[in-house]
Amino acid sequence: MAIGVFDSGVGGLSVHHRLVERFPEADFIYLADQANTPYGGRPGEEIVELTRAGCARLFAEGCSLVVLACNTASGVALRRLQQTWLPGLRRELGRPVNVLGIIVPTIEAATGLPWAQEVELRGDKIEKLDILAVFSTPATVNSRVYEIEIDKRRQDVAVFSQPCPELAPMIEQGAPRDELAQAIAAHAKTIATRIGRPPDRAILGCTHYEIVADLFRAALPPDTPLIHQPRATADALARYLERHPEYAAGGGGTQRFMTTGRSGAQSGLVASFWGSALSFEAA
Repeated sequence: MAIGVFDSGVGGLSVHHRLVERFPEADFIYLADQANTPYGGRPGEEIVELTRAGCARLFAEGCSLVVLACNTASGVALRRLQQTWLPGLRRELGRPVNVLGIIVPTIEAATGLPWAQEVELRGDKIEKLDILAVFSTPATVNSRVYEIEIDKRRQDVAVFSQPCPELAPMIEQGAPRDELAQAIAAHAKTIATRIGRPPDRAILGCTHYEIVADLFRAALPPDTPLIHQPRATADALARYLERHPEYAAGGGGTQRFMTTGRSGAQSGLVASFWGSALSFEAA
């Protein structure tokens, strides 16, 4: 048994890296759907089907759990897969399998509340709003998942989402850091103009963005906290595994990296982030 980590590309390595640090004895299989990246501009039904196919491949490789290290897949596909696909798959495989996302842990980190806790809507005057920026793909922005779910829990938090359509492909292709810095600075300026001031906090709502988190840090005021999805996801997975010991994570500390795209070495940007060269096998 192993833990699978799925993303449309290399951005999910930011989550994978944190999970390996948190669970050094677990076995992991990472699958990047680079043949179809990016997901952010695709229709919803296509995202659901691509995500299902990726999860199915990881289950076939022996995973018991799959973490969707992709905001677009988590926001668009996760609930559909959990409700309509997984029940039948469990009966077919005769063993427990599940798919988890990264949006729930992120919202818990942003609100300071457990997912199950929703507040009663009230008309009380709010003295001070906490302005939360979410940088993400167009598909995640269009889903409005952060606005909807955070409003259920914290009416004193106002969410402003900023679509960054070119950013994940730039990171995936190993764009120069100065070009990435210019693009990120432009998005930070745009959302500050929309709000009327810089945000109080910010979510890097695409796991690709964690690879260049330092550039977001430089583009935002130094006192603007960043909510990091890899850390929130690792914390949530630790709690989940404590509650569900039936999901074995292996014990050899092995790692495999697979891609539906071109196998072999990944970009220099990925190698720099990971700390060493990283090679993917063909899926």
